[in-house]
Amino acid sequence: MADFLPYGCQMIDEDDIAAVCDVLRGDFLTSGPAVVGFEAALSNAFGDPEVVASANGTTALHLSMLALGIGPGDVCIVPSVTFLATANVVRYVGADVIFSDVCPDTGIMRAQDLEGALARVGGRPVRAVMPVHLGGHVAPMEQLADIVAAWPQDKAPPIVEDACHAIGSRYTTSEGTFTVGDCRHSAMANFSFHPVKTIACGEGGATSTRDPELAKTLAELRSHGMVRDAGRFQNRDLAFDGETANPWFYEMQAIGYNFRITDMQAALGISQLKKLPAFVARRQALVARYHELLQDCGPLIRTNAGAPDSLPAQHLYAARIDFGAAGRSRREVMEVMREAGIGTQVHYIPVHTQPYFRALYGDQSLPGANTFYARTLSLPLFPAMEPDDVDRVVDALKKAVGVNS
Repeated sequence: MADFLPYGCQMIDEDDIAAVCDVLRGDFLTSGPAVVGFEAALSNAFGDPEVVASANGTTALHLSMLALGIGPGDVCIVPSVTFLATANVVRYVGADVIFSDVCPDTGIMRAQDLEGALARVGGRPVRAVMPVHLGGHVAPMEQLADIVAAWPQDKAPPIVEDACHAIGSRYTTSEGTFTVGDCRHSAMANFSFHPVKTIACGEGGATSTRDPELAKTLAELRSHGMVRDAGRFQNRDLAFDGETANPWFYEMQAIGYNFRITDMQAALGISQLKKLPAFVARRQALVARYHELLQDCGPLIRTNAGAPDSLPAQHLYAARIDFGAAGRSRREVMEVMREAGIGTQVHYIPVHTQPYFRALYGDQSLPGANTFYARTLSLPLFPAMEPDDVDRVVDALKKAVGVNS
């Protein structure tokens, strides 16, 4: 492989290329059988929920907000350590974001963080709780679901998972072990298939749910809100010729969007999904190697063990580095790593600190998010890496930080 190690990279083989070429030689480039096949394959991987594929992870999250009818006057709980999209989709529909704090060691929203955010709602209707499975580490779904279940039934907000990092991840509960996407503890789970994610479609997203009506709404909103079910037509004088529905007819009963995924992307997704177990196993082996090599680097470098009930298929490997104690800034460490041919990244700048949200909500005190951000650094992790690549990364990191120097 190339000398430079990026922090993340897709792994495309000849069978992936052949799958896309088969679509290009066929009759459908979009809205065709490959999309249906991809949704079916995802459903099988998740444990048989309904699945609606869309253009990317952001559109999946946006569709979730639209399908729940969230709008102005509503609030949604979002952890501050996440990509911008998780909070932005709440604003897309005119609702407000209440940022929750996170565990300073994992970046994950815990039960106490959710309770703290709920205490700041101020009587406004909470319409969604949106845990983020950061880096593939799963939020404590059973505990979060228990908090929501304790609310009066008519006011209990649905849980909408941002699982864009977590395809292939699992988690344990008192009831057993579940796959992220199964939706046993949520209304919906949303995924991304961006090239640096565990499987790639180029761009692509999906939403899973166990509510057939939600799935139907998601599918309609994905394509301009068009309804083709004759039993639901309202303009009956236009829709029917006698007792027979006109075959070309459709209605737009609510505004929707063009959030469709193409058959080319879906075909690549089907091919990649077949490799998901191998990709996950490879990532877990690389993570284990990182853990082994970094275990003696405390207190300057510590590993991120994740939540105790999480069984992650890690998208990211985030080390925790005490830059202050090392006497070296994160920028300096990243520059030294880059000079050694190693790419690193920061996931993420706490969203509550972004100028847009500061202008809306003012300065906020979320110490866990700030602490996590101050110490995190994402190291290379992707299936094409070899164990020797991990050794190389760790050696360079130790030198950059000043461990054993």
